[in-house]
Amino acid sequence: MMEFEHKPVLFDETIASLAIRPDGVYIDGTAGGGGHSYAIAQRLVSGRLLAIDQDPDAVRAAGERLKMFSCAQVCRGNFSKMAEIAAEHGITQVDGILLDIGVSSYQLDTPQRGFSYHHDAPLDMRMSQTGTSAKDLVNTLDWKELASLISRYGEDKNAVRIAKGIVQARAEKPIETTLELAEIVKRSVPAAVRREQGHPARRTFQALRIEVNRELDMLSEGLDEAFSLLSPGGRLAVITFHSLEDRMVKQRMASWCQGCICPPDFPVCVCGHKPRAELVYKKGLAPTEQELERNPRAHSARLRVCQKVEGLPQE
Repeated sequence: MMEFEHKPVLFDETIASLAIRPDGVYIDGTAGGGGHSYAIAQRLVSGRLLAIDQDPDAVRAAGERLKMFSCAQVCRGNFSKMAEIAAEHGITQVDGILLDIGVSSYQLDTPQRGFSYHHDAPLDMRMSQTGTSAKDLVNTLDWKELASLISRYGEDKNAVRIAKGIVQARAEKPIETTLELAEIVKRSVPAAVRREQGHPARRTFQALRIEVNRELDMLSEGLDEAFSLLSPGGRLAVITFHSLEDRMVKQRMASWCQGCICPPDFPVCVCGHKPRAELVYKKGLAPTEQELERNPRAHSARLRVCQKVEGLPQE
């Protein structure tokens, strides 16, 4: 097995944005290979770090990387159940939480995980390595369900063509591998799309991965869990890699930061609605040109950070 490596994007900016205190309590909800967790643990003296990941390969890799730190614990789970996992480890409040959303470099580059259309492998895409796979979806959903999924999560205007191409192909034989699916998608889209930069199957693979792992549902639940765990003054840092995730994070943080909701013509506030958080970066941070040269996969990344307002009643 290759080493579980995730090239952390916006690494320095993310660690700095957490404003880590030596005695603080932190959660890395997406431990991956342990890169972010290692940097957090290095800065702790009497504090604690809980590193969580749903991928058993990641848990093994992060556990190995963090074994020198007595302050760090690594456990398997999904960050959408963060509060429950934290409670099991005696943690009810934290000073900072990090979520690095999406598929890791290791998952993309390990052919047998079935995330990539660049390698031939079983059509899998399960981060947790359990439950419904991408193969199950492409061989059982009807064309309307497939088209809806590809349109919604892949934002692909050729979703109907692709869905019908998949159903037609599987009528002859089940679709088993990543390259089989990639070729079906390629055949299904117009010639002009095939000539465009990037593989025409990219959006379909993204859509299947999001559905297989319920990524947007998990993110929605995870954001609320994270905010509920933050101490006053605590920070939540979230790195996203596509517009659907980023939109959700942006809107959720905006809702926490919203103040008075009275009509603008009211002379005084009567709603009593106060902001529960404030943004650390108004528009979020994107990678620098230098980082993009080193890691082209970082091009769509965005870091958003908010800080819980002091003096709020605890949830």
